[in-house]
Amino acid sequence: MHWHAYLWTGSGEERGYEAERRTDSPDFAGSPLPPMRTGDWLAKPRSRIAASFTEVDQALEWLAAQHGIHFRGDPVGLGVRMEAAADALPRGVDVQWGEWLPGGRFATAGMICCPNRHVRHPCPRRP
Repeated sequence: MHWHAYLWTGSGEERGYEAERRTDSPDFAGSPLPPMRTGDWLAKPRSRIAASFTEVDQALEWLAAQHGIHFRGDPVGLGVRMEAAADALPRGVDVQWGEWLPGGRFATAGMICCPNRHVRHPCPRRP
């Protein structure tokens, strides 16, 4: 197993455009919006991959770095998020963090397991 990292920051209102966030939409591949299901990130163009990892520790380091950049006012806290991610990723469970930002913006960082046990998308890029 390996992991692909994805990141999106945009208007929180855009998250309501659910049609283009579904793989059966003709707009899905070209939409910058995060998919409705975490594993569907793997169906996005490979250019959307922020990073890929073969070691879980590297994947966790990337998530922690994103937390420091995008989730500074996070009420959940890095420790809780990292503990959950360290448990989930080795077991093949995707990790998706999201947080509202000032001005109605929203940030999301995802670490998606590949192969994915919830969707059958082919690997977009071998690490």
